[in-house]
Amino acid sequence: MTSSFPSLTHALAEALVNVLWFIDGSEDEQMDPDDAVKVLEGVAHVVSTLPDDQRQELIELIGEMAAAETDPARREFLEEFPEGFGLIDDAS
Repeated sequence: MTSSFPSLTHALAEALVNVLWFIDGSEDEQMDPDDAVKVLEGVAHVVSTLPDDQRQELIELIGEMAAAETDPARREFLEEFPEGFGLIDDAS
């Protein structure tokens, strides 16, 4: 089987976004809201503490993913991801 991703980083970014997209869109019956918030905040903490070069790489990958996304709701999620998950400051 051949990967459709150019790098491990890209594959992991795609997987991370897929999980977060699912959690963010889950109804209360699918996932406990408190647990969802804990997961989202945990990811935000991890990615906000990445070194600048890794943070920039993730921002660029998310930007590429947003540009290629055909679902408007998912594109919006991707476009808001860098600020929403602490990769950039809201003042940037």
